[in-house]
Amino acid sequence: MPSLKLFLHNTKIDFAGLRFLAYGLALIVVIGSLFFVSFKGINLGIDFKGGLLIEVRTNQNVDLSDLRKTLKTLGLGEVKIQSFGSDKDILIRLEHQPGGNKAQTLAAEKIKALLGGDFEFRRVEILGAKVSKDLIENGIMAVLFAMVGMLLYIWLRFEWQYGICAIIALFHDTIAVIGFYAVSGYEFNEAALAAILTTIGYSINDTVVVYDRLRETLRKYKSTPIPEIINLSANNIFLRTLVTSGTTLLALTALSLFGGPVIENFSMPITVGVVAGTFSSIFPSANLLLFFNLRKKKNRTQATNL
Repeated sequence: MPSLKLFLHNTKIDFAGLRFLAYGLALIVVIGSLFFVSFKGINLGIDFKGGLLIEVRTNQNVDLSDLRKTLKTLGLGEVKIQSFGSDKDILIRLEHQPGGNKAQTLAAEKIKALLGGDFEFRRVEILGAKVSKDLIENGIMAVLFAMVGMLLYIWLRFEWQYGICAIIALFHDTIAVIGFYAVSGYEFNEAALAAILTTIGYSINDTVVVYDRLRETLRKYKSTPIPEIINLSANNIFLRTLVTSGTTLLALTALSLFGGPVIENFSMPITVGVVAGTFSSIFPSANLLLFFNLRKKKNRTQATNL
């Protein structure tokens, strides 16, 4: 059986020549994502909208899936259930009920009546707008700090031009994932922040591999035009990137298909992020370097030595 390497070992794809097509596709993704976010909006979860938080303890282990279905029969909207500490400690989150604090209290009483005496209600809290606002601000800061950290890392390891191009590519990936949440209607919650940060980490890893090979090729072929350097470098790591992304997508697809609704809500956005990150690391992040003179610093050094 022919191996994948036989077909993709010596590829000669004109990555630099396709840069304007790549730029166009990237702009379509960014503009389209911003359009859907602006006009359709994002389905914010309980974490960002506020709601009701109930901590209960049971005398025996409970199937969270069955409990979730039971609570949904009350028609109180979105319900999130998770165990913490032990299998007998359960945290129930209910979306904000219209009607103020009185409506939240009534919803808690309905849940108590439905679950009965087998559940010990240890804590009932109302998550207000301030808690949700703080979480949104902390989430934005987490993403921005990750971006700044990546910029500094690329800047120190390579040069400032590489850092700027990498950050532009990361913004593309981040906006693509957020746009997917707007288009699909998946709940945007704390897991969404984890999906965005995972995408950033995955994408920057691929970008570093491309930049490392590009810098190595740039030193080896000192008189070769930069577009050819980009093509040679991208083709050299193309098989590696394809196999890495492909195996990652296989695992994510399995999680999405068989992991249930909760896992799917996390794995599907990461799938989109992996595709966007693979695309941006090979095309925009490398080709954007054509706007900079990568040999300028070296030429100045040589002129000084003369």
